[in-house]
Amino acid sequence: MFFDEGYSGRKYIMADKTYEEAEFVMYGMPMDYTVSFRPGSRFGPNRIREASIGLEEYSVYLNRHLEEIQVHDAGDMLLPFGNAAKSIAMIETYAEQLFKDGKFPVGLGGEHLVSWPVIKAANAAFDNLAIIHIDAHADLREEYEGEVLSHSTPIRKACELLGPENVYSFGIRSGMREEFEYAATSGMHMSKFEVAAPLKEKIEELHGRNVYVTIDIDVLDPAFAPGTGTPEAGGISSKELLEAIHTIAGSSVNVIGCDLVEVLPAYDPSEQTAVAASKFIREMLLGFK
Repeated sequence: MFFDEGYSGRKYIMADKTYEEAEFVMYGMPMDYTVSFRPGSRFGPNRIREASIGLEEYSVYLNRHLEEIQVHDAGDMLLPFGNAAKSIAMIETYAEQLFKDGKFPVGLGGEHLVSWPVIKAANAAFDNLAIIHIDAHADLREEYEGEVLSHSTPIRKACELLGPENVYSFGIRSGMREEFEYAATSGMHMSKFEVAAPLKEKIEELHGRNVYVTIDIDVLDPAFAPGTGTPEAGGISSKELLEAIHTIAGSSVNVIGCDLVEVLPAYDPSEQTAVAASKFIREMLLGFK
């Protein structure tokens, strides 16, 4: 069982369709077992749902309304606390089922390692897959203090699976020297510090391709998103991240799934991080398919 079948708590705004009716399936991945600084992102998915109640159902950016799409919120997965390997296996199995059923997965994290099993499932389901990765951190380590299952490793794993030339990272402003050396020599595409402008330059390289989009909320400057596990000064604004999402939405790529990770409510007393995240999710729902 992946979910609590008796769950009757808060769902994302207008995500009220049954699994069978839905084209989009939203699901929480409440895992933060490998974080290296501040834990608590396992509580992020529910706080994003709670914050969504303050959203308009209409996007003035895209001139679309949530009533135009069919969304099912499955709730949070019942992941075994502290067991990263089993949790990853469960997420991969569930993602495989979503793709098999023709659903568009919208994942809520959780630490960034939760994106890795979904990327694996997407690679098995789609040909010619590419990744758009928006983040403050490179996430290109092979291991962190001896642990290969770490929130510092998912993009390196994606490079090794897909080929680094199929991975596009934006907004990166933190990492080990070796991570930046790998990015420079491997053939992957990394844009440091900014997101919207370099994304606009690169997006046509992905014309017609199947693309999975993963966004770490810490790409935002801590002034816009204090509620995250590893905040990094010098980040982008909420406006720039919205611009990036809309650039992807208006492009010729075929987005097949997405996630937003690393919202940490304990460090978000004003809820500004969760409020921003819920809006980004709305724009991805209305723009990506």
